[in-house]
Amino acid sequence: MLRISKAEKESGNSDAMLEEQESEIPEGVSNWKAAMWVVIGLIILPIAADRLVDSAVTIAQYFGMSDLVIGLTIIAIGTSLPELAASLAGVLKGEDDMAVGNIIGSNVFNILAVMGLPGIINPSILSEHAMGRDFWVMLAVSLLLVVMALGKSKSISRIEGFILLVLFIGYQVYLLANMAA
Repeated sequence: MLRISKAEKESGNSDAMLEEQESEIPEGVSNWKAAMWVVIGLIILPIAADRLVDSAVTIAQYFGMSDLVIGLTIIAIGTSLPELAASLAGVLKGEDDMAVGNIIGSNVFNILAVMGLPGIINPSILSEHAMGRDFWVMLAVSLLLVVMALGKSKSISRIEGFILLVLFIGYQVYLLANMAA
């Protein structure tokens, strides 16, 4: 547990961030119990992820969706929900940098590791739809986000957030309307 030093207590100075972190640490949880929950989470997470992918693919294939569309819709949303929750929690606590870091870090990890490791294990050809349609959509939206973020206010306004959400919904509707691709 984080502690305020004796010198800080005596001088009356304390680190506000340290105090906030201490206030969020649950009382009465032993290190052993915390470690046990981490291990349980590390065991359950890959099992649940595997079930999510298998179930989503089975259902989507029943409806005639291609693997690419399954990945761009169901799997993308399912795997991004924890990131959305972390970003929302950060923004609600006034920690906007955490949300931005989460988004950038996730995208860098997804592009470099999630694409890199499967490429090392089993090199494969990318779908013409992924490179001819989806790559350009991803690039355009990334550039739009950069333009929004580097504008005068250096922030994403509610209107800009709404525009991004509408673009996402529109893209998902387009993909589902053209499921065979």
